[in-house]
Amino acid sequence: MSSPSSVPRLVVAAPSSGSGKTTVATGLMAAFAGRGLAVSPHKVGPDYIDPGYHALATGRAGRNLDAYLCGPELIAPLFLHGAHGCDLAVVEGVMGLYDGAAGEGELASTAQVAKLLRAPVVLVVDASSQSRSVAALVHGFASWDPEVRIGGVILNKVASDRHEELLRDALDASGVPVLGVLRRAARIGTPSRHLGLVPVAERRAEAVEAVAAMAEQVRQGCDLDALYALARSAGALPEAPWEPPVSGTGARDVVAVAGGPAFTFSYAEHGELLTAAGAEVVVFDPLRDERLPDGTAGLVIGGGFPEVYAAELSANEPLRKAVTELALGGAPVAAECAGLLYLCRELDGQPMCGVFDASARMSERLTLGYRDAVAVSDSVLAVAGTRMRGHEFHRTVVEPAAGAAPAWGVRAPVRRVEGFVQQGVHASYLHTHWAAAPGAARRFVERCRTS
Repeated sequence: MSSPSSVPRLVVAAPSSGSGKTTVATGLMAAFAGRGLAVSPHKVGPDYIDPGYHALATGRAGRNLDAYLCGPELIAPLFLHGAHGCDLAVVEGVMGLYDGAAGEGELASTAQVAKLLRAPVVLVVDASSQSRSVAALVHGFASWDPEVRIGGVILNKVASDRHEELLRDALDASGVPVLGVLRRAARIGTPSRHLGLVPVAERRAEAVEAVAAMAEQVRQGCDLDALYALARSAGALPEAPWEPPVSGTGARDVVAVAGGPAFTFSYAEHGELLTAAGAEVVVFDPLRDERLPDGTAGLVIGGGFPEVYAAELSANEPLRKAVTELALGGAPVAAECAGLLYLCRELDGQPMCGVFDASARMSERLTLGYRDAVAVSDSVLAVAGTRMRGHEFHRTVVEPAAGAAPAWGVRAPVRRVEGFVQQGVHASYLHTHWAAAPGAARRFVERCRTS
């Protein structure tokens, strides 16, 4: 087992989305775990779905590293926190290697995270429509930023032995070794829909098979020994691991956290922060549980796909009534995106909790992007004027978009207010990462004690 600051690590990146990062990263995680290594899984950016597959591959919580939401200064500490006690860490990148927050240079890019972690990069290249040109592509990515160390290439979608020979010959002069070759294969069973891959919680048996197939593909096509040696070349990090600040002592109030197939979006650190603040975190499933956990003093409803399960959520009338009673009774409730939809009067015509007099529906328009926000109203998460960075990712619309006391004021892409603050409820489309504002969890749990 390595010391926390020098855990062997790799960043799996690509020239663009669709090159095979998820297959390679998840396959590497599972293949190394299959060798008996404790593997720490990470994902660059705000994505909630890939970490579910990472967790399945490693048996550990998938964690996000987002320099926009948390700030560059927290990337290494959060990484070290997640990788504590592990033999290897694999970090899956986002989009293309150098793609980050729009208009913000390298901020939140895979390249920035790799530099902050002092980690070598493995570039996954879709070679399906090229041969000698692959050398120019790899050379360009390897030389673009001298602080980014591309330690090897994995060639994906290679057609034949002859195709592989041409690619290897071309890359010989590049100075970047080929660490794996994956042949064209039938698509591994990871179906997608309107917001990306279908989460693990909705298809666990099939997801287990998909991860096993990724692992086998990587075992057959990649030089695992060379990849592990590359990971071990990463130097020590000077930062200390992040730890959730402990503030709660004595009796613990129950904070119920929505889970199950309809509410799969959450960051591992949120539960850790709530626990450190003095809460007993209990997960429940709004699709199946007809009552809230015993002693519930506060409720957290994160993101997910309630639009896919609107009829089933609506049919669980006992739980909807319990949620409404809790919220209208003044208990603290934090709802993000899917949670917001669940608290509305209706979703696509199906009755929901009715905490707000608002209607939600599916839309043709995808709303996606990072957001700079400021709290408009005092709430269980923040005092008015608190600045926070968040992320939106949905194909739904809520009408009206804000209540009499909005949750956030958002500056871009257009100035607007959104969300609802009502009694102890804070509900919004904005996904936030509480590690960047640990006071949010502390404030929430304190409100549990006094409501």
